[in-house]
Amino acid sequence: MGVSRRKDDDAARPKIVDSDAETMSDLMRQVEETRPLTDGEQGRLLERAALGDRASQERLVAVNLELVVRLAADHDAQGASMPDMVQEGSIGLVEAVRTFAGSGQSDFVAFAAQRIVAQMDLAIAAEATAVHDAERLIAAATDYEHTHLVMRRELQREPTESELAEKLEWKVERTRYVAHVVADARRRYDEEMLEFIDPATIDFDDDERVEFDS
Repeated sequence: MGVSRRKDDDAARPKIVDSDAETMSDLMRQVEETRPLTDGEQGRLLERAALGDRASQERLVAVNLELVVRLAADHDAQGASMPDMVQEGSIGLVEAVRTFAGSGQSDFVAFAAQRIVAQMDLAIAAEATAVHDAERLIAAATDYEHTHLVMRRELQREPTESELAEKLEWKVERTRYVAHVVADARRRYDEEMLEFIDPATIDFDDDERVEFDS
């Protein structure tokens, strides 16, 4: 998902592995193996967590991981995987642990649930925005390449930024940005193709040449 992360969250956040099934199995083992809180322990941990005590924060996150998993399972992820939702929800849980003491709320579980769901919603919205932006950029890059090719044939030379911008009905700045995106994509494609080519297998002295249609 395309949401920023705090470095401090790394220790408290469940680790995500390649397979969703393996990840969820590992998370459920964490839930089952976590020792429940004793009477009065939650209040003491929340007080210390608010002061920045990492051990208290991690203990509270571990104990409430089951809440994150349950809310992730009930949440409309709109195509996101369960591990992604649990990861995002755990970020909300960490924030709840850190801020509950100063929130004026009395029910930590209810407070944490609100933060967990809010973080999931934020991640889903950010992902949807990123997908939409990527689709628009792909469409713009396609328009740019087609227009560039047509104008180069018509003019018998490379069109200028201004000429391309006028033809595309874009600002010059947008034309320049899309041109950079297209050039970067071509460069990455060429680099990836070269990884599959072994120069040792090419006979540069062979007189026979394969002719390609221009």
